[in-house]
Amino acid sequence: MSRLRKSNLRDRLACSGTKASKLSLPEIDCEDITNQCAQFIRDEVARARVSGAVLGLSGGVDSAVVATLCVKALSPRHVTALIMPYKTSSPNSISDAEDLSSKLGIETRKVEITPMIDAYFAASAERRNADIIRRGNKMARERMAILYDHSRVLNALVVGTGNKTEYLLGYFTLFGDGAYAINPIGDLYKTETWQLAKYLGVPQKIIQKEPSADLWKGQTDEGELGLTYKEADKILYLIYDHGKNEEELIAAGFSAEMIGRVIAKIASTEFKRRPPKILALHKYR
Repeated sequence: MSRLRKSNLRDRLACSGTKASKLSLPEIDCEDITNQCAQFIRDEVARARVSGAVLGLSGGVDSAVVATLCVKALSPRHVTALIMPYKTSSPNSISDAEDLSSKLGIETRKVEITPMIDAYFAASAERRNADIIRRGNKMARERMAILYDHSRVLNALVVGTGNKTEYLLGYFTLFGDGAYAINPIGDLYKTETWQLAKYLGVPQKIIQKEPSADLWKGQTDEGELGLTYKEADKILYLIYDHGKNEEELIAAGFSAEMIGRVIAKIASTEFKRRPPKILALHKYR
């Protein structure tokens, strides 16, 4: 998916001498992006010969944007949202998801995942001692399994809600929130998703809330990543969109520690971005 921008960060750096650390990503053309995303959703639903789209609605900005795009592409009656809370999920996340689905006029189904998760981890001492990462991954995979079960019932495509920043940093669960049939915002950095959310009229309380996967009490995305989305996006944008190396990033004003953290996350999660390997056998003589 191509992304139209109203200005070019590389040109601004070259012409102004301004440090990149003090700049934000150029604005995207939200109208054009909306049209591209809506057409993509329509085309993929038609290609798959299904009736609509189903997605997980968390109460966060990414899923709110995707739900809104699906409605624009397909109409409310062809979009279903699943709200899948765990016992530690924030009540505000649940109410925000419910309020948004009501605003969009889409069908919402609530599936409580607490019984399944707790039963699994209570089955043995080894599981009872599992850390929060294991539990969070199990929740993400349980939710995706539920989404795919509903996709069968609803004859609908599972639509992903992860953004480009999460993808590049590996901040997703393999075969959990990283599994889907299509993803209309996977080429948008997190800060670009916020721009699009404002354009689409996503409620301010959703846009302004602290990003969180809501996998355990007090969990935040930026707390786990160790840097803000704004910081990460600028570095990722310069690396992937403009081919900047570490030396150039340091010269642009980013700290070596911050650059190293981003590069380390990219490297350590590369396995998540590769398709499963199948051995190519030499079968015939």
